[in-house]
Amino acid sequence: MSKITTELLLERAVPRSTRLRKIETLNLSKLQLKTGDLDPRLFSRLRHLQKLDLSDNLLDKFPNSLTLPDLRVLNCNNNKLEDVTALKQFPLLEELTYENNVYLTLNDDYKVMFLLQNLRLLNGKDITKLANHVRRVNSRKLTSKVTAHWKKFFRDQLPEKYTAEQVKSIKKKFLKSVQTNVVYGPSSLSEFTRWRVKMIAEEFLAYSLGLELNSDTEPEEKMDENEEESTESPREAAEDVAQVVHIYDPLLTTGAVTVTPSKRKRNHSKSSPGKKRSKSQASTKEEAEDVSAEPLHFLQCHSKGNSREDFKTQLWSCVFEPVLDSGARKDPIVSSSRTVATCGGESVCLIDCETGTVLKKYKVATEEFFSVAWTTLTMVISDSRKKAHNILAAAGRRGIVKLIHVAADFCYGEIKAHKKPIATVCFSPTQETHLFTASYDKRIALWDIGIPDCDYNFKASQLLVLETASIPLRIALVPTCPEQYLLAGCEDGCFAWNIKLDKGQKSRPFEAIFQFPDDESMTTSHRVDGLAFLNDDVVVSKSSKPGCIYLWSWSRSFDAKGKGCQRTMSAVILAELEWSTTDMSYLTLSTCPAKEYVFCGDEKGSVWMYNLSSYTTAWGSAKGKRSECRISPTQILKWPELRVNGEQPPEILVNNVVADPAFTYLVVLTSVNITAIWKKS
Repeated sequence: MSKITTELLLERAVPRSTRLRKIETLNLSKLQLKTGDLDPRLFSRLRHLQKLDLSDNLLDKFPNSLTLPDLRVLNCNNNKLEDVTALKQFPLLEELTYENNVYLTLNDDYKVMFLLQNLRLLNGKDITKLANHVRRVNSRKLTSKVTAHWKKFFRDQLPEKYTAEQVKSIKKKFLKSVQTNVVYGPSSLSEFTRWRVKMIAEEFLAYSLGLELNSDTEPEEKMDENEEESTESPREAAEDVAQVVHIYDPLLTTGAVTVTPSKRKRNHSKSSPGKKRSKSQASTKEEAEDVSAEPLHFLQCHSKGNSREDFKTQLWSCVFEPVLDSGARKDPIVSSSRTVATCGGESVCLIDCETGTVLKKYKVATEEFFSVAWTTLTMVISDSRKKAHNILAAAGRRGIVKLIHVAADFCYGEIKAHKKPIATVCFSPTQETHLFTASYDKRIALWDIGIPDCDYNFKASQLLVLETASIPLRIALVPTCPEQYLLAGCEDGCFAWNIKLDKGQKSRPFEAIFQFPDDESMTTSHRVDGLAFLNDDVVVSKSSKPGCIYLWSWSRSFDAKGKGCQRTMSAVILAELEWSTTDMSYLTLSTCPAKEYVFCGDEKGSVWMYNLSSYTTAWGSAKGKRSECRISPTQILKWPELRVNGEQPPEILVNNVVADPAFTYLVVLTSVNITAIWKKS
């Protein structure tokens, strides 16, 4: 019988607790504990545990599935630990001590520095700079050496058409040879180097030869008994990816900016006869240096049933996690969050953009998720103490909003918001509990989601319903007055509503519809499938008019003093951006206001980037004139030539592309179940 019981955990909590879920600090030192005493089923109930003391016991390793999603501090001093790799199941760990474990060496220190991306203190020492060197410089050097070793000694040994037996044989020889011959760093780190070289070599073979990556982990216990809906632990999510889905290309890990564009048919593009391709569309080396960026990862983590053959799941929405003032995910090197939430198909994923690790994964078997949004709520956690936590809202085809407390790996509630699919959701920047949901039922609803108590009880209420003339596709709150006006791009135009809650009317028609140029005249009737604010005043919108993205002024277009509803107003156009001539819809755009960038993907897998910092000052003046010529993209990032199982993925559409607030990372969502992550150098 295990030495650890519920009663013991409650008694050893600091301070003592009455419920496992409330425990944040736990002292299990000096209990003569062995590895078998750490029961994953019992530990999985410690959802809020942040500090754990296991010092002075008899542990030789950690089980692979303890499921402590919020663990930040771990003390394992004076045990018999022989291996540290299982610690990667605690991705938020910041402080780790394991002194006086006689079997652990300097090589193990380097392993945990690589595996634990948030680790700051190891055995009482600040390892931030060294850890970043290990994760980046060391990894890049080793990747280069592994690739060179393959090209020099093994590439020509494989015939053009090879059998499974030939692949198995060359894999065995390559792994043995590369671990023996690739040397880097001091001899005291030779074990760590061999460990990393094997890992890199297996990833390389998985890409080059279509081999499955090895997984020597134990099977996970499910956290939720409901088969239709489950939240996966970081470890489970990582295993999903490791089965296949991390698409590896050696060129993409060596810092190369210019990559080979893949060849594909142009079924959906309409090009004018004799029209020359602009300079901005050429993928030249000179152009690539305009915005130095390198592709880091290509992930296939939304596969239905974790199938490596799934290139049909569409990916729709991604949003970077807000940085909490005391949050563990705040990287000292990166000024903004590097964790992004993505959705598509039956799942929502949280991805660390730097490492490509899928930190968490949430599934609903009967859902297709279309949109995600973050908010930060100040919640009462225990003993009446308050703490800020990030909450993720996810919605889609079923018309239901799921509310997920990410740090606790817990979907604590849902709102049955609409009877038809929800196209997009967004939170108010000023009222953290206010959530807008835009649905195919031609309504935009405003909800107060409430704040959950320590037992996750909450009460949601509908505050407002905005009636639309057609299906709303994109919504944006006006930055200068986010509590008064909302803008929506719909199937049949661009509309604005007064959302001020002190008005008595709960159900409201639109207040204004905007006209845009259409050849020689102005029209209100057009699909607006891209909408975002570049700054406090400049709106960026993409319509069904091929090859064009409009920039226009909110303050000069909207007459706030006018009376009455459903007024028609002409959008005051500031400029047009040159874009693809495709007539394909729903390839949406985004902005990075801090860097004054606009991003939009196209039907060929490319990302069009526009640096508008040299224009915004002129547009901001009272008499700012419209730019005479269309503004060409600063750069077009071409989709690289990737091969999965030896074959190119099918035709790639970029459904969405989003940068973090500091424009360090660029996340690209596609129509073929691939998430691409680029990093600005």
